[in-house]
Formats: sequence, C-alpha cells, structure tokens
Amino acid sequence: MNKVEQAAVAHSADAGNVEDALDAGNYRQAVIDSESATAVAMQNTLLTPRFYTTDFDALDAIDVSPVREEWDRLIARMKSDPNKGHFKKNADWEQIDWDGMDPKLRAEFTDFLISSCTAEFSGCVLYKEMKRRGKNEDITTLFQLMARDEARHAGFINDALREAGIAVNLTFLTEKKKYTFFQPKFIFYATYLSEKIGYARYITIFRHLQKNPQHRFHPIFKWFEEWCNDEFGHGEAFALLMKTDPRLTRGINALWIKFFLTAVYSTMFVRDHQRPAFHQALGIDPDWFAQSVFTKTSEISRQVFPLTLDIDHPRWKKNLKALQRANVDLAEARKNGRLIKRLFASARAGLAFVALLTIPSIRNKVPERTRLEPVY
Repeated sequence: MNKVEQAAVAHSADAGNVEDALDAGNYRQAVIDSESATAVAMQNTLLTPRFYTTDFDALDAIDVSPVREEWDRLIARMKSDPNKGHFKKNADWEQIDWDGMDPKLRAEFTDFLISSCTAEFSGCVLYKEMKRRGKNEDITTLFQLMARDEARHAGFINDALREAGIAVNLTFLTEKKKYTFFQPKFIFYATYLSEKIGYARYITIFRHLQKNPQHRFHPIFKWFEEWCNDEFGHGEAFALLMKTDPRLTRGINALWIKFFLTAVYSTMFVRDHQRPAFHQALGIDPDWFAQSVFTKTSEISRQVFPLTLDIDHPRWKKNLKALQRANVDLAEARKNGRLIKRLFASARAGLAFVALLTIPSIRNKVPERTRLEPVY
C-alpha cells in the first residue's frame, strides 16, 4: 500500500467500505483502559444493545423487484456517500475537561456513549456478515453500504471515549459477545425501529441544542444531524425490504409489529430514565423527550406498519412509569441479592408491559409508495 492509500484509511470516516473502515488507524489505536468500557458493552440485559444473527440464506433469497424503482434510488444515494469524511474531529471539536465533569454526568454520559457504540457496531457486524455470506447482489450491496456507515459511527464514538481514557474493544466484542438468533422478519421489525427511533432521538437532541447551545456540553452533539440522516436511510432500506413481501405486515405479523413497537418504546423510556444527570445537562425533560421521540417515530413508521401505538391513551404514560419504577426496584434487588423483591419487581414489570401491550392500537393504511425523506 502506498502513502496515498495509507492516508485514505487513516480514519474510518474516510474509508469507502466496511473492510477499510475496520482496518483504519482509529480502530487500531491503543487505549489507556478498554476493560471497563468493554465490560459494560459485554453485558446482556433487556436494556443493553445485543448482537444478532439470522437466517442469511433467507435474506439472500429476497427479490426486490416489487420495489425496484425506489430501491435503486436509495442505493444510488448511499453509494454517493454524502457523509464520507464527516465522522471525525475537526475545528468544531472542542476539548472537554473530563476530569472536571460532574461525576454523575460523566458516568451517565460515558454509559450513553458505550451503549451507542455497541449498538452501532452490532449493526456493522450483522450487515457485514450478510455481505460476506450472500450472493444476491441487491442485498449484499445494501448490507455492505450500511456496514460501512455503522463502522464509521462506532469508530467516531470510540474516538470520543478515548479522550476520557477509555474505549470499547470492538474486536473483542465481535469474538466474545453473545449472539441472539432472530428470524429475518424479526430482524426487519427490530432493526427498522432501531434505525428510525435512532433518527428521532438524535434529531430531537440536535434541534433542541440548536435552540439552546448553552446545553451542548460535548462537541459530539454537533455531528448528530448527519448521523441521524444515516440512521434514517438505513430505516428506509428495511422499510423497502418489508414491502417486498406483503405477508410481513399482515395477519399475525401485525401483532408481532405491535409487540416490537411496545418493546422498543418502553425499553427506550426505561433506559433514558436511568440517566437523569445526562438529560438535566442537556436541558431536556426525559418525559417530554420520550413523547417527542415516540410521536416522530410513530408518524414515520406509518410508511410501512399497518398500525401505530396509541401513545396518548391514559394507560400509556401511567404504565411506562410503572415499568420504570419496577426496573429501578429490580436493579436494587439484584444488587443486594434480594430474591423475593427481585421476583416481585419482575412480576410488576411484566404486568406493566402487558398493560402497555393491550392498549388498543391505531389502524393505519400503508401508502403505495414507501420512501420518505427526513424533515424534522
């Protein structure tokens, strides 16, 4: 490799494919202490990001002919790579006094970055594996492009973590973290929602900080607009994948969609309420933030899902709060080894989730044309 080629992959932001991104200089950098961050990323709970595997042969058999026109436009945009070179530090990146940061804020913000890095890298691992195994050019091309984007995001977050003296050992995660098998349709539902709710979360924070820059306590938030637009585009791809087979959003699968909507929304609510100092520093009320994100995600998901959740129902917020309180008690019981309290808290959490799941949903007529553009 000559010097020009070496420079091209000095940082994952400049890489044109996932292989070069993962081999870039910022992925290979030594870190001061990766054990603590990697230990957090290795956790497998209901609230932590997971690594997934699936039936890759079934994915490889997908025929995108029913959505060919929209598919080709989406792939062309992703190939044009509008965010190449973006996800790395530049003159807009201010140095942060991590040692002087409030300890609670530092702990919660670090947890946010580690969780985000793990989630981005889990997508990279799944997409890269599909690209490696598949022979269907339409599908392998898509997953190669999405893996490239997710590798850039994960590498950029690790760059931010290194300034705090920690980083996630992503190679170790690939080899050691437990993988959860999901059928392709469940991958579609879960990943579509993950990408779209990621867009809604990041753009809500970005717009809030545009209006209230005094609350931008770290420079990474300046990159959220382009970041969330990548998430939006990935969600569009999964929407098109679901449109290739109408059965994926009909009959009993509509019930699965309702389950995944409820699970993703409630998980986000509980997880965000574990970070009060983080949201206070941003100047954001977690309840307002959750409802704003749910509203955006519900409106977006009408492009492909036959139903939306009734997030204004009287039982909605009440049971989200009940689930969140049960989760706090469950964590405390686990910490103190209280088996009876742990079982009681688990039962309360289960009842709260069932109460959320049984709220009547709102029917939606899915439009003929699926593609959307980010407007928030």
